[in-house]
Amino acid sequence: MKAKLTALAAAAVLALTGCENLTTEQRTVVGVTGGAAAGLIAAEALDANKNWRIIAALAGAAAGTVVAQNQATNTCAYARGDGTYYEAPCP
Repeated sequence: MKAKLTALAAAAVLALTGCENLTTEQRTVVGVTGGAAAGLIAAEALDANKNWRIIAALAGAAAGTVVAQNQATNTCAYARGDGTYYEAPCP
């Protein structure tokens, strides 16, 4: 099972190199899929039970969506330290 997950992760990394010419919607789909896969792989590596695998996949999908959207707009969020944040162009 772990060999299959490792192969899936390697394929996902290779697939991400082709994301340069995608639309915003396509980037979002790639972010959701990649994030969910990363969360599931992490849960599998930690030998989590079925419920934690679902939670990890959902959390990964949410994180992947945010990353994909930020890459589309080239905007990053920076914490101020008081619980708020501001957005500015990524370096």
